[in-house]
Amino acid sequence: MSNFRSLLIWQKSMALTTRIYFSTNNFPKEEIFGLTSQIRRCSISIPSNIAEGFGRESDKDLLRFLNISVGSLFEMQTQLEIAKNISYLKEDDFNNLYEDSREVERMLVSFIKKIKTRN
Repeated sequence: MSNFRSLLIWQKSMALTTRIYFSTNNFPKEEIFGLTSQIRRCSISIPSNIAEGFGRESDKDLLRFLNISVGSLFEMQTQLEIAKNISYLKEDDFNNLYEDSREVERMLVSFIKKIKTRN
């Protein structure tokens, strides 16, 4: 792997972030500094921390940033569920975003295990 852009997990999390932005465009304007901002920041944190960890010099640092990505992903999943519960997201939109996030979650967990076993 020459750089973080070649990681499928980074590519998938970037695509998820893009979908999150489009999906939150129709949230009420009073949520721009609330739930909309929170969900977007969490989604941005996922690929950003993958990239930052990839740029570090040790597997220990990489693992730390990958674990931060997992935490941001779980936070985002929770906020998406809140958005669904208060009818900001339609059930179908929520299900699609949630399934995409679960795919990224499985990839992150697998990547973390792979990094841990090479040490």
